[in-house]
Amino acid sequence: VQLQASGGGLVQPGGSLRLSCAASGTFTNIYNMGWHRQAPGKQRELVARVTSGGSINYADSVKGRFTASRDNTENTVYLKMDSLTPEDTATYYCNAILWVDRQGLRDYWGQGTLVTVSS
Repeated sequence: VQLQASGGGLVQPGGSLRLSCAASGTFTNIYNMGWHRQAPGKQRELVARVTSGGSINYADSVKGRFTASRDNTENTVYLKMDSLTPEDTATYYCNAILWVDRQGLRDYWGQGTLVTVSS
C-alpha cells in the first residue's frame, strides 16, 4: 500500500494551494483519510480528517480557510487551502486508515509535501 501526495509548493500570503493524496495497492477498505502537518521545530498536528461516511474534522487554526474532501472511487483525499499565512508553512502528510487482508487495520502515511507561504 502506498499513499502518494502532491500539490505542495511556494505561495504568497493570501494565496491558495490544493493538495491531493491517492492510496494505491491491495486493501479491502479505507476508513479515515486526512492530513497532518509538521512545521520546523514543532510537533506533527492534525489538519483535517475525512471519515468514510464523509464527516470532516478540522483543526481550529484552519477552520474557514481549508476544505478537505475525498473521492472514494479514486481512493483520493484532497485539501484545498485558501487564505494561506506564513504560519501554514509546514510539511503536509496524508494519512489513511485501511483494512488490509491478513493484516487487519493499518495506519499508513504519505511521504510528505512541503508547503511554503512566503512573500
